[in-house]
Amino acid sequence: MAGNHCSFSASSGEHPMAVSGYGKRHVPGQRPRRKDDFAELKPRAAAVAAYIDRLPEGADISIKALAARLPYGQQAVGTALRQMSAAGHLRRVRERPPGCGQWVTRTYFSRLPRSDTWWAGFFAEAESAEPGAVRETAGKAAPEEETTPVGTAPEPGAAQEQPERPERSRAYGTLARLGEADPRMGLSAADCEELAPLVAQWFARGAGERQVVEALTAGLPGEGVHSPRAVAAWRLEHKIPPPPPVRSRTLRLVECTVCGVPGRPEALPGGLCRECRGGERRDGSGGAQADAQAVDVRRKAAAVRAAMARGRRRGSPDEPRDSRAGALRGTTLGR
Repeated sequence: MAGNHCSFSASSGEHPMAVSGYGKRHVPGQRPRRKDDFAELKPRAAAVAAYIDRLPEGADISIKALAARLPYGQQAVGTALRQMSAAGHLRRVRERPPGCGQWVTRTYFSRLPRSDTWWAGFFAEAESAEPGAVRETAGKAAPEEETTPVGTAPEPGAAQEQPERPERSRAYGTLARLGEADPRMGLSAADCEELAPLVAQWFARGAGERQVVEALTAGLPGEGVHSPRAVAAWRLEHKIPPPPPVRSRTLRLVECTVCGVPGRPEALPGGLCRECRGGERRDGSGGAQADAQAVDVRRKAAAVRAAMARGRRRGSPDEPRDSRAGALRGTTLGR
């Protein structure tokens, strides 16, 4: 369990925040921390995952930044991140926010392991939700109620005796109360019905009731208004605010956790490209062939260093060269 493998400090003052990329981002719906978090990972990967889990939003979790603060080298950290990605705990994403001229890399992290289908749906939902931010802002600009009060609904037994009053739209209610703001602009019920669609267009562009009332009552002639309906119609048509600007989408590409090759989520199962997956299984327990190759490279490198050390211990300056040549026969580093 992660709690038994990780005792690294992850306070915001000790770990750097990402400036140009690799900033940590939490996915929504995180469950509370538990003792068995990351239990499906190998001990080292679980320790790295627990450390990342405690980092603040925006912390730099690139391989170099993690290796600089953990007792593991970059290769070990990279292997841990590969296992975490294959298990569904993180995805690296290349993004270019609106108005930004450069791409940045974000790392979305989930304490709960997620499937490839969940990650694909998460990024698709994030893309489709962005244009809605404009509509949400427009709605918040007019927090008043959508309809005018219609009274208390009748009891079931008295439904026929006390018929409900018809519901009026928010636009109708705004016009009906216009005379309260300025008696010169009092409108009839028929006027309100006729002009309500124009007011609804104002609301659709983010205007609130106060903005509509001010537009219809400001600067009226002192001698009075001959036709409040005509004045309201002209102002609603000619003073309507412009539509809200359309916000550009954030361009987003999922990239391989190990090598950074970009692609669609379905092309990177486990957040890894084909070359980086190798023998890695979905639960992160594979990759034995790649690990064996790394061990073999380290063993041969150690043999080379030992041969060079033996040569330096000999007396003649020429002897180490000959000794190294003889010691290195048959010890060739493989790729």
